[in-house]
Amino acid sequence: MSKSTTFLSKTDEAEIVAAIRTAEKNTSGEIRVHIEAEATKNPYERALDVFYELEMNATKDKNGVLIYVAVTDKKFVICGDEGINNVVPKDFWNSTKDVIQAYFKKNNFKQGLIAGILKAGEELKVHFPWQIDDENELSNEISKG
Repeated sequence: MSKSTTFLSKTDEAEIVAAIRTAEKNTSGEIRVHIEAEATKNPYERALDVFYELEMNATKDKNGVLIYVAVTDKKFVICGDEGINNVVPKDFWNSTKDVIQAYFKKNNFKQGLIAGILKAGEELKVHFPWQIDDENELSNEISKG
């Protein structure tokens, strides 16, 4: 069994998906989590590959956010689409990264992802508030590589 499939329990995964649903209730932004054993290249470049593989660039407002985790490498990356990157300061995701990292350093991966997802949702809400005609454009399920 690969580390990407044993990194989180089924219960952990369900709680993370619930956090994504909660975060997306207040924003038109779309949040996904992708976990794989190791990055096959620079983690940021791999995260961008996954972003496009998951078609996160296809959202109406270009406001998808990917939290990418390479378990063996002990690396994670937060990627935002161009709609987000065009309206936020350059260091926009640093506060979310810091929240996740604090939990990861304590080996509390589930809570780190949940806290990061909820923080990302709060930050997205500022620039992309939920609208009456919003649809959930992307799956909330955790993808694995």
